[in-house]
Amino acid sequence: MSSYEPAPDTAPQGPTQQGPTQHAEAAQQAEASRGTGARHGGPSPARVGTVVWGLIVLALAALIIIGQLGIVALNGTYVLIGLMIGAGAALVIGGLLSARGRDKETTTGKS
Repeated sequence: MSSYEPAPDTAPQGPTQQGPTQHAEAAQQAEASRGTGARHGGPSPARVGTVVWGLIVLALAALIIIGQLGIVALNGTYVLIGLMIGAGAALVIGGLLSARGRDKETTTGKS
């Protein structure tokens, strides 16, 4: 007997007993449903990279519209440099904030 004893299975059993294959499938489905959102009881938060790429696409679309309307003359090289600097800064800052938020969560002791 080891010092680690898992919690007893308290899930109600249906009228039929699960075989080893069905039990393994149920365990895999339960493990797959345990994501960041499942642990916290809600949907997973948006990833930083997804938000940054969405903002880049919106910024490019706005700049193309502005350039086509002739409101401002834009230099493509400067626009791309500005977008790359802004996106890089947003990714670094978002990653740092995300890592800081993960440090506050409790760990399960598993790697």
